[in-house]
Amino acid sequence: MKIYKHKILSLSIFLTIYSTLIISGQAVKTDSKDNTGIQQIDVVDIFQLLLNKELRIDSASLKYNGPFFSLIPIIGYSLHTGLTGVIATSTTFYSDAERKKNSRILVNGNYSIYHQYWFTAINNIFLEKQKLHLVGDTRYYKFPTQTYGLGPDSKSSNPLQIDYSYLRFYQVAFREIATNLFVGLGYNLDYHWNIEADSVKGKDLDQFIKYQNGNKSVSSGVSLNIQYDNRKNAVNPQNGTYANIQLRPKLTFLGSNKNWQSVLIDLRHYINLPASSHNILAFWSYNVITLSGNPPYLDLPSIGWDNYSTTGRGYVQGRYTGRNLLYLESEYRFSITGNGLLGGVIFGNAESLPTSISDNIQRVIPAGGLGLRIKINKFSGTNLAIDYGFGIRGSHGFFFNMGEVF
Repeated sequence: MKIYKHKILSLSIFLTIYSTLIISGQAVKTDSKDNTGIQQIDVVDIFQLLLNKELRIDSASLKYNGPFFSLIPIIGYSLHTGLTGVIATSTTFYSDAERKKNSRILVNGNYSIYHQYWFTAINNIFLEKQKLHLVGDTRYYKFPTQTYGLGPDSKSSNPLQIDYSYLRFYQVAFREIATNLFVGLGYNLDYHWNIEADSVKGKDLDQFIKYQNGNKSVSSGVSLNIQYDNRKNAVNPQNGTYANIQLRPKLTFLGSNKNWQSVLIDLRHYINLPASSHNILAFWSYNVITLSGNPPYLDLPSIGWDNYSTTGRGYVQGRYTGRNLLYLESEYRFSITGNGLLGGVIFGNAESLPTSISDNIQRVIPAGGLGLRIKINKFSGTNLAIDYGFGIRGSHGFFFNMGEVF
């Protein structure tokens, strides 16, 4: 099994690096020296040196604002999907003549050896000279997988096998009301159908039936949002603060099976440490609290089911689920090579699943690990993240991400 994972890791790195030769054509050429005057390089520079051929297109010389389209093949691995093939497309464009910020639409198609397939479309679009900001997440899943029951004492030895189809449609329109401060109104839909679960009786099945109650569920409602973001580069923040608070009432008159509401609180802060270096000490707090009602089981807060599926490194996706999720993570990011090609991280995280928001935090579930960063695009700061995480009760494995985890 270890040899199998290493082969997957090597193949994933190779295909991901190869794919950057396609996508990096959209990179804008700027001065790539850091503040110490050291020339920065990425994997495209390495390929250019090996092939003795110019591979990077200077999109600053183009006379139009796009769209610019890229197609990227990737093979990856995760604990809950195994070996996975991915076809990813990226479409970027500028909505203003000054070209201050580029808008982006990412569409991915995935298929795993466990016969899971899913499609995602993420949009991040700026309009009216960045005063109007549209953020969306649309997904379709056909997803046989496992769940482990509710609470911090769930066991991994005998998971509940489940299968379902899933449609997610989240969209928020933000309006800037002050510098770096936005308010937004959105709509959230979570629709699960063709839900099947093991018929083996037990605590996990009882919990699943209690909350899910049927072979389909609809959670439909508005979202009220306030966001602060003074980071200069959200792909790879060097400093700054991000805060997003989202109130999410689910309402029967909008098609939801029942009324319930939750609040999402996402806080992030980044510090240069030492101040004169590129090393970053980063903090992340991600919390989902059920304010009232009973969400369907598959809509309960769960590790690894945040928007970018990055919470809980050290555990399989969905390993811990509850009515409420309190999550804290810290990561130290450091340079390995002065030219920026290679970096490393050390991280630790902890979560708690209190039954109600008034409960004292009595059980904390820790994890930690380390990782490698390979510079994919020096102009955007995009890294390939390869992490190995360790949790309690023998949980461990590789975790991949394009860009920083948070």
